[in-house]
Amino acid sequence: MSQATTESENLTLVQAVRDGLYTEMQQDDDVIVMGEDVGKNGGVFRATEGLYEEFGDDRVIDTPLAESGIVGTAIGMAAYGLKPVPEMQFSGFMYPAFDQIVSHAARLRTRSRGRFTCPMVVRAPYGGGIRAPEHHSESMEAFYVHQPGLKVVMPSTPYDTKGLLTSAIRDPDPVIFLEPKLIYRAFRGEVPTESYEVPLGEAAVRREGSDISVFTWGAMTRPTMKAAEELEGEIDVEVVDLRTVSPLDEDTIIESFKKTGRAAVVHEAPKTGGLAGEIAATIQEEALLYQEAPVERITGFDTPFPLYSLEDYYLPEPTRIKEGIRDAVNF
Repeated sequence: MSQATTESENLTLVQAVRDGLYTEMQQDDDVIVMGEDVGKNGGVFRATEGLYEEFGDDRVIDTPLAESGIVGTAIGMAAYGLKPVPEMQFSGFMYPAFDQIVSHAARLRTRSRGRFTCPMVVRAPYGGGIRAPEHHSESMEAFYVHQPGLKVVMPSTPYDTKGLLTSAIRDPDPVIFLEPKLIYRAFRGEVPTESYEVPLGEAAVRREGSDISVFTWGAMTRPTMKAAEELEGEIDVEVVDLRTVSPLDEDTIIESFKKTGRAAVVHEAPKTGGLAGEIAATIQEEALLYQEAPVERITGFDTPFPLYSLEDYYLPEPTRIKEGIRDAVNF
């Protein structure tokens, strides 16, 4: 659907989350929002603001502070026909619910031989850069990507956020929807007022280039784009925003790499076991004969996420991204 063919609003990313929830709740009475303080308070980041007043406490449910109970209840709702959207206040708080997510939600379809599915979307703000306390700044998407049966979405623009959230809610299987809180209110973008879908599993080429392909997602898309723009005239950088990290859009990754012969991956998660390694391995398997240099990994460090001022050293920023791109191109 073209953005130009419909009425739109200029929204922040967190407003696009709220708009996506509101639009789907209007159209489908089976969509339920639940979580800590999502009702009367409108959520810790106000992503559910006004939904309680619009849809009532049967569909916008304030829960106890018990992540395992929230997700476990949502799985039961999903198995019997509802479409719950539980919110975890921060992705670092999801670990108490990890067993429910990987042992039950992800396996329900196979365990029941297709009798039941689990149309559930677990929303959580993720990532650093906002000077938050411990457990509030994790970027551990690789945990969920490793589990078969889960889809994992990490948007970077308001338009994609609403469209991807719509697709996630309508998907018959569980989706982990990780929202980059660093850019919740960093900028605005045009978002259609009507319902629309951005397909899961399809990357977006944000910038065409011929010298190197840089793959990224979520909050790291903006500093990657800035680095690419600052290198203009020196290196022609193609930037690919994966948007969905499980399933990966391998076709777009390989098509871009075959064009440039060089690649870098930018993510804020720790390097070891991160998705950069999976993307590099995919390139090796599918396009080795096109490769001109090692795949550069520009990532967070293999440490617990640091507090306060040290965040600026941990997160990839344009200067470090540019250095990594130059290393790959000048190999």
